[in-house]
Amino acid sequence: MKLKKGDNVIVIAGKNKGQTGKIVSVQTATGRIVIDGVNKTKRHVKPRSSTEKGTTIEKESPIHASNAMLVDSKGKGTRKRPATNKK
Repeated sequence: MKLKKGDNVIVIAGKNKGQTGKIVSVQTATGRIVIDGVNKTKRHVKPRSSTEKGTTIEKESPIHASNAMLVDSKGKGTRKRPATNKK
């Protein structure tokens, strides 16, 4: 998989098309990635005890890695990983 944790990506397909963000986690077994601030879903949580209230949690859901593309320095999507000068 070309995408790694911490990369800036842009979503190129789906309901979140055009949104950008940083990769929070990569699931290599399923080929999915979680992007910060993209593909948010709401989950209703029951109260654990009679004194607590039930709440709604909003969190990012994973999307398939093929629906995201690396962002270059100009802010556009690119297929190639930028070259690094490691010596």
